[in-house]
Amino acid sequence: MVHATASLSPDALDALEWRVDGGLTDYASALADMDERAVGIAEGRAGERIWLLEHPPLYTAGTSAKAGDLIEPRFPVHETGRGGQYTYHGPGQRVVYLNLDLGARGRDVRRFVQALETWAIAALADLGVESWTAAGRIGIWTRGPDGGDTKIGAIGVRVRKWVTLHGLSINVAPDLSHYDGIVPCGIGDLGVTSLAALGKAPDMAALDAALRAHAPAMLAAIGP
Repeated sequence: MVHATASLSPDALDALEWRVDGGLTDYASALADMDERAVGIAEGRAGERIWLLEHPPLYTAGTSAKAGDLIEPRFPVHETGRGGQYTYHGPGQRVVYLNLDLGARGRDVRRFVQALETWAIAALADLGVESWTAAGRIGIWTRGPDGGDTKIGAIGVRVRKWVTLHGLSINVAPDLSHYDGIVPCGIGDLGVTSLAALGKAPDMAALDAALRAHAPAMLAAIGP
């Protein structure tokens, strides 16, 4: 595995680490790393971080997951402390974990989630995909080939001692058949899509660049 780090622009936060990992990152190892970083931030001995990676195929169960939504556990299933229900992670999907200090940023969890939604929507727009949020449905939605709403991004967060964990995922070019083992986020009547399925270039680096470009605005929206 390789990873790179870079500082955000001075008008965002000099101490924030922007990390991008290559290859596939083991889920349990990522959770341990994220938890350790969150503890360090809460104790004032570590800086904030935004971490971009990919996982091998797996399912995660959020705190609201229903047993009946796990249709076929064809991949490892991980129970996790994030909000939400069942979701899928795998190659071709950009996962973004955020360890941010909401204690220093206004202590507004709703504003944090809204900032993540706006961030993902802005990045997708740079890649030619119009997307939105929908009342009563968690995540980022777009128009599928059949004209109906379909999900392209998921959001699931946890806040512990006012430090954020987990974050969001955006489908670039995953194997969408892997979603068949679950009811994604508890919504069974609407499907999932990806940049590749929408006929857009499945370019992970381009998505990363778009997320990086809009990161300062996202951080400003959360709070100083």
